[in-house]
Amino acid sequence: MSVLHLVGPTGLSDPARPSGGNVYDVRVAAALQALGREVSVVETTSDSLASVLAEVPSGSIVVVDGLVGSAAPAALKEARDRLRVVVLVHLPIGVPVSSSGSLLDTEREALSAAAAVVCTSRWTRDWLAATYGLPQERLHVVPPGTDKGTLAEGSSTGHRLLSVGAITPVKGHDVLVAALASLADLRWSWTLVGASVDPTHAAALWSALHGAGLDDRVTLAGALTGPALSAAYASADLVVLPSRHETYGMVATEALARGVPVLASDVGGVREALGTPLPGLLVPPDDAVALAAALRSWLTDRPLRSRLQVRAADRRTTLAGWDRTATELSAVLDLVGR
Repeated sequence: MSVLHLVGPTGLSDPARPSGGNVYDVRVAAALQALGREVSVVETTSDSLASVLAEVPSGSIVVVDGLVGSAAPAALKEARDRLRVVVLVHLPIGVPVSSSGSLLDTEREALSAAAAVVCTSRWTRDWLAATYGLPQERLHVVPPGTDKGTLAEGSSTGHRLLSVGAITPVKGHDVLVAALASLADLRWSWTLVGASVDPTHAAALWSALHGAGLDDRVTLAGALTGPALSAAYASADLVVLPSRHETYGMVATEALARGVPVLASDVGGVREALGTPLPGLLVPPDDAVALAAALRSWLTDRPLRSRLQVRAADRRTTLAGWDRTATELSAVLDLVGR
C-alpha cells in the first residue's frame, strides 16, 4: 500500500493549540496507521502548499486540511493531474461567521479542483453542496471519533460548569459571561479551558468578567490536553458550548463520552454531535437572555438535571471511536485511488 500524505496547518501537533481540527487530523492519522496504512504528516501554510505538493510522488493520495487547501486553489489545480488530492473540511473558510465572504470564490475554486471532499458533519456537506454547487458524489461525511472516559459522577447541585474552546469571538464566551452575570443569586462555578489565540478578544473577556464581579467564580485554565483535559471533563456537571458557529462540536461528544450533559447554541452540526433524545439543552446563538434562562433551569430543576444525565450516559454508549473514523476515511481514500 502506498504512503498516504496528510498535509495539515502549521502548529498541527502543538499541544498549546489543541483545536478540534488539529485533534481530528492527529487522531485520524494515528488510527489510519493502526489500520496498516503508512501515513506521512506535513505541516505547512496555504502559501507554501504548492511547494509541499511538488515534493509528493506522482500518483499519491494526499489529504489536505481545508485550513490549508481551501485558501490555495492554484496549488490544488496545479497538482490535480499528478496527485489525487482529498480536501478535509472541518470549517469552511467561506462561512461568514468565520471569515470574510470574499473567500467564497476562493474556496469554491479550490474544492472544485479536489478529487474528493471529506466533511466532518452532514451540516458541512449540505452547506458545501448548496453554497458551491459541488456534486454530492464527491462529498463524503466522516465524523470525528471519541474516546470514552470514566462516567462522571456529577454533583448534587449541578453547579460546576465547564467550557472548552479557543478564546475567540466565534466560541461565544462573551455571551456566556453576559448570561452568568445575571445569575449571581445562584450557586455556580465556571471553568474555561482554552488557548487565548485572539489577544484583543481575550482582554475584553477578562475585563467583562472583572466588571461583572465574577472573578472568584471563574477559573481560567488555559489550554489543556491529555489527562488534565480529561480531569476537567470528569469534574464537570454541565458543559456549556455557547458558540456562534460549530460545524460539528467535538467538545459536545467529548463531554458525552463521560456522560456529561451539554448546553449549546443550536448552530451548524451541533445537533448531530448531541444525538437524540437530546442529552442537554439548545438555545439560539448570540442570545445571552436565552442562555441565562437555560442555565437557571439547569441549576434550579433537579429532575431536569437527572433526566439529562441519564440521556448523556445513554448517548455515551452509542459514540464511535477513532477506529471507525479511520475506517470510513480509508474507504473514501480507496474510492479515490481506483
